[in-house]
Amino acid sequence: MDALRTETGAVSHDERLDRLALIAVHVGLGLRPGQELVMTAPVEALPLARRITEHAYRAGASLVTTLFEDEEATLARFRLAPDESFDKTNGWLYDAMAAAYRSGAARLAIRGDDPALLAGQDPDKVARANRARSQAYRPALELITQYAINWSIVAYATPAWAKAVFPDEPEHRAVALLWDAIFAASRVDGADPVASWREHNRSLQARCDLLNAKQYRTLHFKGEGTDLQVGLADGHLWLGGSTAAQNGIVCNPNIPTEEVFTTPHKDRVEGTVRSTKPLSYQGTLIEDIAVRFEGGRIVEARARTGEEVLRKVLETDDGARRLGEVALVPYSSPISRCGLLFFNTLFDENAASHIALGQAYSNCLQGGLAMSAEELAARGANSSLIHIDWMIGSQSIDIDGITAAGEAEAVMRSGEWVS
Repeated sequence: MDALRTETGAVSHDERLDRLALIAVHVGLGLRPGQELVMTAPVEALPLARRITEHAYRAGASLVTTLFEDEEATLARFRLAPDESFDKTNGWLYDAMAAAYRSGAARLAIRGDDPALLAGQDPDKVARANRARSQAYRPALELITQYAINWSIVAYATPAWAKAVFPDEPEHRAVALLWDAIFAASRVDGADPVASWREHNRSLQARCDLLNAKQYRTLHFKGEGTDLQVGLADGHLWLGGSTAAQNGIVCNPNIPTEEVFTTPHKDRVEGTVRSTKPLSYQGTLIEDIAVRFEGGRIVEARARTGEEVLRKVLETDDGARRLGEVALVPYSSPISRCGLLFFNTLFDENAASHIALGQAYSNCLQGGLAMSAEELAARGANSSLIHIDWMIGSQSIDIDGITAAGEAEAVMRSGEWVS
């Protein structure tokens, strides 16, 4: 890693891209010699995918397999494919991915989606296609959410995404600005990015240690349009930054990351909550979400845009109306301070506290990785075909932790840690 140490001064785009690739392999994945890697990427991300492939082989990877996605081909399907085809998906591909993970392969996703790719498409077709994909992907997703393997996500600045973030800039300038934001958030620009990530992980772990010592029964979110009590699962664990997978490899699932997170109790969520940032989901922008929970379940839901898609998401299965994650992020996080709305969950969730509908992470429960589905459910962990994060934190949100004795303790005020 000493090769990353440089004198202060300008660093070229190519070198920064190479550093991001190195971080993806050595920090994000912690890739081991002899391990296979399965990578997915948009076709525009070929330069980063190639660099990641090179660093993976230098790290001793036995085989790197990359599956490229093309948004124009996706749009062609929605324009031209027969209606009945939207209830189908390439299940054979997801079966193969699950088989690769069971055999020990690592998983890396490069993200750079157009946030509004499917905005003009039939919401029913979008929902049916998403449901078919979610059902087929479930076996692979379970291996990821159970941390059976080491996995990670990194970003690539595609033109469509850049124009969504910087709509008033010419395309080349928008892409350059988005790259600057990605590199900064991914801690690429320091003299030793890997050392910077080690220090950042230590800071996040210290926050987790404080919250784990408290073992709050409930988190109470209060602010404009929000009065939400999120009961926490019995024996919950707070995690953040690097995580040890079941295969013994320490990975950083998200590059970047600023959150600490845990598992809510699926039946103990009450009250109302409003989103503070738009949610970009599978090519649809869902804005100004407002929902009400009773007994852990969403019983009312609306949104200013994308409401029909939101409703279809909530109909995926019973677990889609319940929470699988709650995460805390200070308003002063670097991603929040940059002032950008990324229209990308990987970034926006690290600018604000958030909740996730759907599947819970079993490693956020004490002994959870060794539990059966029935045991996890008994502890309060939710099960679903989906896992969708959306942002509810801001500088106007206060959070209290409710102890087992029913006492309220300040955790965050105006979006910032109290201590």
